[in-house]
Amino acid sequence: MAGKIPAQFIDELLDRVDIVDLINGRIQLKKAGRDYQACCPFHDEKTPSFTVSREKQFYHCFGCGAHGTAIGFLMEYDNMGFVDAIEELASQQGLEVPREGGQHSSGPDLRPLFKTLEQSASFYAQQLRNHTQAHKAVEYLKARGLSGEIAAEFGIGYAPPGWDNLIKQLGTDKEGLQHLRVTGMISEPEGKCYDRFRDRIMFPIRDRRGRTIAFGGRILGDDKPKYLNSPETPVFHKGRELYGLFEAHQALRKIQQLLVVEGYMDVVALAQFGIRFAVATLGTATTGEHMQQLFKVTHKVIFCFDGDRAGAEAGWKALKTALPHMRDGREAKFLFLPDGEDPDTLIRKEGTEAFSRRIENATPLSSFMFDHLSKEVDISEPGGRARLAELAKPLMSSLPKGIFRDILQQQLNEMVGLDTMHIMTDAHQAPAPKRPVTPPKREKPIPLVRRAITLLVQHPQLALIQNLPEKWRELDSTGTNLLGKLLELVQNHPNLKSAQLVERWHGTEEYRHLSKLSATELFIPEQGLEGEFRDTLMAIEQQIRTDELNKLVEKAKNEKLEDQEKNRLNQLLMENSGQK
Repeated sequence: MAGKIPAQFIDELLDRVDIVDLINGRIQLKKAGRDYQACCPFHDEKTPSFTVSREKQFYHCFGCGAHGTAIGFLMEYDNMGFVDAIEELASQQGLEVPREGGQHSSGPDLRPLFKTLEQSASFYAQQLRNHTQAHKAVEYLKARGLSGEIAAEFGIGYAPPGWDNLIKQLGTDKEGLQHLRVTGMISEPEGKCYDRFRDRIMFPIRDRRGRTIAFGGRILGDDKPKYLNSPETPVFHKGRELYGLFEAHQALRKIQQLLVVEGYMDVVALAQFGIRFAVATLGTATTGEHMQQLFKVTHKVIFCFDGDRAGAEAGWKALKTALPHMRDGREAKFLFLPDGEDPDTLIRKEGTEAFSRRIENATPLSSFMFDHLSKEVDISEPGGRARLAELAKPLMSSLPKGIFRDILQQQLNEMVGLDTMHIMTDAHQAPAPKRPVTPPKREKPIPLVRRAITLLVQHPQLALIQNLPEKWRELDSTGTNLLGKLLELVQNHPNLKSAQLVERWHGTEEYRHLSKLSATELFIPEQGLEGEFRDTLMAIEQQIRTDELNKLVEKAKNEKLEDQEKNRLNQLLMENSGQK
């Protein structure tokens, strides 16, 4: 069982991540004073009420109440678990997630498998430089216009001819052979054991952290298959991974767009010509998990296909896969190349500038969808227009509710010539769940303890003020106990910021309340914060004295007080009247 993720690591992670950049990569934010705004991605609205604070590193929706840190946003928006969200943020920052007790992952220890795959990648890269048969691979790569620098950046290697070259290198003992077996690097038909990849140019497939998780191999002779991928393994699932995504991250600080192509050589050739934002699916059609991966790092995706019939069919499948992921602020386009061309051949033929213009002029998703549907009907006839609406029905229903869906509906209305609101409803698809939007309420004064906690959560440095009032601690309540813990935590870790402070309570009942308080507007000027916090603590103490006084007075009305109670009553009365 893996240990917990240390709180100090979560603190460091949140200190590195900018929540504005993170959220802006998924929905388009606009500057609004010190903060940023957008229409909330968690409920339907026309006027922006979703606010992101760079200063506090929090987001909050004043409409539906959604709120949290960068970790919370990934959990909510990308439907991740807590640990997955931390691992996602850590991978973006190039960090390994530690565990208490020295463990680094949950579940089985996969590190030996990653090590075997890295060693395999190193072996293949060495063979490309040194093997006597590698000249065939080198000549092929040179003929495709690749430089040594690009080949090295993508870790391209060579699996030499022979049945057991890799086995001799890494499978010399039982444990090594088992690791090769589990990672799919060897095959065992009829009980015989031999290298899976032989006489192939090798393309390491890396995950978002840059770890080698699988390989693709291109044959140099006439054998089949032309391309061979690693099988599914505990560390590789081809329906999730995208070749070249790690390299694109390394080359581009912020990925503005991603071009999805079909092959390894397409990605590498485009990189050679300066187009560093290409990725490839791994011998499979685009999946929903691919779409999630793509939109995690950019808001704009361009699908690139050959211009033949197979390319058109693949493009249509990609469109249907993309539709459920087209939240507001996301963009998808489709680029179809001339018949007989692929990105590798075309960019070498016409150059970077011409190919970049093709990308820039790619067909928007809406145009591709309606053009494709219109080819199946005669929209000059009423029956054809009705048929168009019927064909569009399941596609429109799969779109998330929002402005983008409304725009497509309006476009369809114009094509059909009727009010087609009804096509947005699909009897076989339940409406997407929405957050209940709380109706606006009249503002009420914030209770004193809650006000003190709110001030401290939003401005942790207040805990470092010298000679703060202490008698409020005599009130034994849930609120004062939490306030005391918050003060103690910040005093022991004086560099904690708001987001880090709140995340220390993740997984507890207090977390929800602290997250909400972190977004509560108090409208206190910076220079008045210290006095406000001190006055609030003093007001809590006064409230404690007043409550105790009222109880003693009420008791004195009905029964005789003990001497100790009389003395305490007199003391409280003097304090209340300002006497010493």
